[in-house]
Amino acid sequence: MNRFVLNETSYHGAGAIAAIADEAKGRAFKKAFVCSDPDLIKFGVTKKVLDVLDNAGLAYEVYSNIKPNPTIENVQTGVEAYKASGADYIIAIGGGSSMDTAKAVGIIINNPEFADVRSLEGVADTKNKCVPIIAVPTTAGTAAEVTINYVITDVEKNRKMVCVDPHDIPVVAVVDPDMMSTMPKGLTAATGMDALTHAIEGYITAGAWELSDMFHLKAIEIIARSLRGAVDNTPEGREGMALGQYVAGMGFSNVGLGIVHSMAHPLGALYDTPHGIANAIILPTVMEYNAEATGEKYREIARAMGVAGVDSMSQEEYRKAAIDAVKQLSQDVGIPADLKDIVKKEDVPFLAQSAYDDACRPGNPKETSVEDITKLYESLL
Repeated sequence: MNRFVLNETSYHGAGAIAAIADEAKGRAFKKAFVCSDPDLIKFGVTKKVLDVLDNAGLAYEVYSNIKPNPTIENVQTGVEAYKASGADYIIAIGGGSSMDTAKAVGIIINNPEFADVRSLEGVADTKNKCVPIIAVPTTAGTAAEVTINYVITDVEKNRKMVCVDPHDIPVVAVVDPDMMSTMPKGLTAATGMDALTHAIEGYITAGAWELSDMFHLKAIEIIARSLRGAVDNTPEGREGMALGQYVAGMGFSNVGLGIVHSMAHPLGALYDTPHGIANAIILPTVMEYNAEATGEKYREIARAMGVAGVDSMSQEEYRKAAIDAVKQLSQDVGIPADLKDIVKKEDVPFLAQSAYDDACRPGNPKETSVEDITKLYESLL
């Protein structure tokens, strides 16, 4: 049996944030707890949504104690702030950091027995749906607005906790490319490669099946043709990436990922490496490692990446073509080629064990070990 969980409602396209007021009123919500990070507030991105609320006469309170790779402390203070606010729903505005914080807060509010944030790691047996969330992404990458996953950093243990819970999915996703137009080139590239990693890992993960394959292949196609334009801030590129990353999220949220994400998570926890950059650097190397366990799927990845003539290629040729196309896209948008400037060699044993223990690792299509992961890290130094 396969399960598929998606938002109740989603809105797509320029100007979509106007629908937030109608959704809030239609659901009889009284006051919003707005989760958004300090930079988005500083640069006026959050204000676009607050203006919608103000114009509709809707009450809200802003919570901004959120950092990249959000921490247990961010969640704990968010829970206390929510309790004091009198809010009855959450609007999460931002990338994965804002949305992951909102999900954890919303789960704990309605499942107080999980007040210890560490208890949410893995597949927590929560009983109640989280506080209703309207999610408004400002990056085209994490797809947190449509996933049942969130990631919180345990600073004391230098590790990221991957939490998987169908009760945390936002009830409404508002995917408005206008909210993404102020992303700088570097962030656009990093989050876009994160989305591509979701699509490729989701397509080859052990839990993949026909329904998820449909989403992932289409996402690869859209991202491959849109990311370069998004980095150049073209309207077509922004619109394509807004959709492509969401479509990837519809898939991987329901079938899992693999060791690209397992290896990226410890880099974020230990070095605060942006998640998309870590994924992008690791992805081609892990694709090479996993190739033998993927059957004919790399042919379809190559095709979706825009490679011509794949049907006349041998298995070895189309697998190489798929990996080369990913490398070229990553290079074109300015992603570093290796981890030399990020990873300290003495940290590799800790990173490898953390990656092996990560919740994404069991989804990898090829059986792996701490030793295998160690060699993968070392090959990127």
